[in-house]
Amino acid sequence: MLLAIDTATDRASVALGRTMQDALEENLDGARRHAAALLPMIARLLARADLGLDAVRGIVLADGPGSFTGLRVGATVAKALSLTRGLPVLAAPSLMARALAASAGSGVPVLVTSDALRGDAYAAVYRFTGQAVEALAAPGVRARSEVAMLAPGAIEAHGQPAQASALIALAALRGGAAPVADVAGWEPVYGRPAEAQAQWERTHGRPLSGAAGLAG
Repeated sequence: MLLAIDTATDRASVALGRTMQDALEENLDGARRHAAALLPMIARLLARADLGLDAVRGIVLADGPGSFTGLRVGATVAKALSLTRGLPVLAAPSLMARALAASAGSGVPVLVTSDALRGDAYAAVYRFTGQAVEALAAPGVRARSEVAMLAPGAIEAHGQPAQASALIALAALRGGAAPVADVAGWEPVYGRPAEAQAQWERTHGRPLSGAAGLAG
């Protein structure tokens, strides 16, 4: 039984199951709600399945790019569960999970985006073939005017919401979710400097020393 967590966007999504098809899922829309809602969402899933945490054999986490705060919330919960209960953690790009949910097994490339603020988008292109996923364009920050040129003719999944059950499917695909070797030292792939960090650096004209990394 896998527990999947996606908090990279304004939608918090958690799922519990062995496959994408049999997974139970809970979703909550709205920015700034993840921190208070995530643990109760997980508890409700376990209650719906009539299971305890002992039934969970691993965690699959969307590791960005995306919201700095959202990703930190998901990473903190995943780390806490992993380190206290000895659970392995697998991670996959949040854009890959959304692309899989939109692909419907078509084998056609999927272009997926999310908001990167400042007029930009996080964008990536994936193709799902049989038991594997191929990144045709790795996640990166792009001007919105450039996004359509990444993959002409691709399925466009710009509006595809986060769906944590797709992370469970990625755990079984070659090139999908990958094991995290050092859970304690691991950090999400934020994507770009957080807005607060960017404002500080613009004001002071220099990088912020000791910043937590890149974020959306």
